[in-house]
Amino acid sequence: MLDLLSQHLQSRIPGAILSWQCPPQTPDLPLLLISEDYPREGLPYEVAQALMDNPPYWCFCWASGQVLARYVLEHPEIVKDQTVIDFGAGCGIVAIAAALAGARRVVACDLDPNALAACEVNAERNGVNLEYSGDVSDLLVDASMTSAIITVADVFYDRNNLPLLDKFNAFFKQVLVADSRLKGMPLPGLRVLGVEASHTVPDLDESIEFNRVTLYRTVEP
Repeated sequence: MLDLLSQHLQSRIPGAILSWQCPPQTPDLPLLLISEDYPREGLPYEVAQALMDNPPYWCFCWASGQVLARYVLEHPEIVKDQTVIDFGAGCGIVAIAAALAGARRVVACDLDPNALAACEVNAERNGVNLEYSGDVSDLLVDASMTSAIITVADVFYDRNNLPLLDKFNAFFKQVLVADSRLKGMPLPGLRVLGVEASHTVPDLDESIEFNRVTLYRTVEP
């Protein structure tokens, strides 16, 4: 599977390779990510356009994922013996953190099959078992999931995804959100836990405003 991921990345970004890296906020959690020296300039127009239209999110560890994973590891009581769904799992850092923190069952959910493959490789490296789903709609009709916790990192900055939050609030026991684009904007049913500094790995040299991650959690009844 690792070879298939490498081949896929090469087809998207010629000259790029994958390597094992430990994000600074989860130094004991190695992940297979695109190497720091990947080509950033001089890509053919067609390649650059394809990357803009459909970027391989799974080969980066985004700032919000790091912050949410760190929060779960520092507060294992939230997920211990629980079912956790990591929506928009990407490289799987939050799903893996939940499993390491003692979750009974963890489902990595992502539309991109390559992201799910990356989650599987990263989970194996970290010695945890995950389940995988390519469609959150399947989970939203599974009665056994109503007692689950759902984690969501860097999804709701896309306003088209905000209607999902109402569904998540209505269906799941608890919602945990991390986002670097919302700037503390209120989210229905959630309270702000705080703001943490972070950055994407490899570092994309993004504006500092995108390196500040807001954490949200379901308002307690």
